[in-house]
Amino acid sequence: MWAVILKSRRMTCSFVSQSLTLTYNTNTTTCYTTLLFNNSRPPRSLHNSGSLPGPISWPAAIRAFCSKLRRVNEKVVPSLQRSMQNPESISYLTQREAAEIDETLMGPLGFSVEQLMELAGLSVATSIAEVYRPSEHNRVLAICGPGNNGGDGLVAARHLYHFGYKPFVCYPKRTPKLLYNGLVTQLESLSVPFLSVEDIPVNLSKDFDIVVDAIFGFSFHGAPRPPFDDLIQRLVSLHSYNQSRQNSPVIVSVDIPSGWHVEEGDIGGQGIKPDMLVSLTAPKLCAKSFHGPHHFLGGRFVPPAVADNYKLHLPSYPGTSMCVRIGKPPQVDISALREDYISPELLEEQVETDPIDQFRKWFDDAVTAGLREPNAMALSTTGKDGKPSSRIVLLKGVDKDGFVWYTNYGSRKGRDLSENPHASILFYWDGLNRQVRVEGSVQKVSDEESEQYFHSRPQGSQIGAIVSKQSTLIPGRHFLHQQYKELEEKFSDGSVIPKPKHWGGYRLKPELFEFWQGQKSRLHDRLQYSPREMNGKRVWEISRLAP
Repeated sequence: MWAVILKSRRMTCSFVSQSLTLTYNTNTTTCYTTLLFNNSRPPRSLHNSGSLPGPISWPAAIRAFCSKLRRVNEKVVPSLQRSMQNPESISYLTQREAAEIDETLMGPLGFSVEQLMELAGLSVATSIAEVYRPSEHNRVLAICGPGNNGGDGLVAARHLYHFGYKPFVCYPKRTPKLLYNGLVTQLESLSVPFLSVEDIPVNLSKDFDIVVDAIFGFSFHGAPRPPFDDLIQRLVSLHSYNQSRQNSPVIVSVDIPSGWHVEEGDIGGQGIKPDMLVSLTAPKLCAKSFHGPHHFLGGRFVPPAVADNYKLHLPSYPGTSMCVRIGKPPQVDISALREDYISPELLEEQVETDPIDQFRKWFDDAVTAGLREPNAMALSTTGKDGKPSSRIVLLKGVDKDGFVWYTNYGSRKGRDLSENPHASILFYWDGLNRQVRVEGSVQKVSDEESEQYFHSRPQGSQIGAIVSKQSTLIPGRHFLHQQYKELEEKFSDGSVIPKPKHWGGYRLKPELFEFWQGQKSRLHDRLQYSPREMNGKRVWEISRLAP
């Protein structure tokens, strides 16, 4: 990816100053900014005018550059975000533009090759993990070329190892630089196998689930030479295996598919047909010819100033992700979606005799596993009309008396429960292949208990409970915001917010439990706890249900 190593400070400075000259029209600003990036002193006439403060440093140059573009960017970004809703508006770079941006990042903006390579390789690894689970696509072969694209592949292999994959690396033309030697050492310390070209089978389908094409980047020119010409042909042949419906590993190309023209794409139509393309910085023009199911953008290192200077229209990265899908996800045959669960067996002799204790044990496992909102549960109710209704609520307490949640008593679930005080709740912990289903009768918790919980909530949540007449029609979101703002001002003095009478808790008293553990071939474990009387006491009987 990072094809351009800075040849001199002057080259970078000249490029940036030229770009800035095109961006700003004020003569004094243009002159001053150009001088900043040339790291030279301004003419004496400017000093005498009092317009400039004296000798100029590189940090000052960077601040001036970013400050100027940031002010422009504040006006431009909202319109760019609106245009991002259309995938066709995403920017595609020419080879020259890609090289210039690299040069800018590694010049006045202070990025090193090592930093960019680390971010690029991590982006590739996270893109792979986004689509291909290690339980299904575990064996990864990273074919790395001698340049920076190969370095991205080495970094990706290291991250994939830590993500739970089993990577192999083919690195036939090693670059004798400290950076690359370090990456090799890191992989060797993890016992990642390095394969020679001779070690790689002609038919890659038998030994690998994913092949990472990290051979050539956008700076490559001419025809591939040995041994990469043969390796590329092996990747090309995988498309033939796919067409003949044989099992074939998926191909993930880094930045551009190796052998493609960076702007014209797969000239002749006989090149690699990757299943996934991970564009870096911004897609290159050849990516318009990519027709595989998965196109991701990775990197997340382009500063707003650079994006604005090049008028780059790029999608926003979700949350903390290092990758973002470009365009629409592939059309999926819903009937073909299936997961073959791999879990430890759930055996009668291993579970707790009390289902509440067993629930606590599984709930603690979900918390320890770091699953998001392990207390989320689907609550199903029916009113007197017999029509079921389900929604997700949050568990706020569990003890020997049952499961507690809080809500608006006037909501649909509240109305249902007033007509039919029975419900079921369902917990689903995807990361552990587990479900817990509980059925029982429902009653309101005491006013004291509701009051205590209400005042333990953040002030914003307390106000929100008052504002929202849950399940009723409202004229728009502005209506909520206006009422919220009024109450926020009313209680800004820190006074106690009274709990509304229409808000409080419910407790489901369990009458039936089912613990479900996903297993291979749909032979799931289902253990049911049902109550019965024994010697005048209520005990729980454990039965196994067919999956």
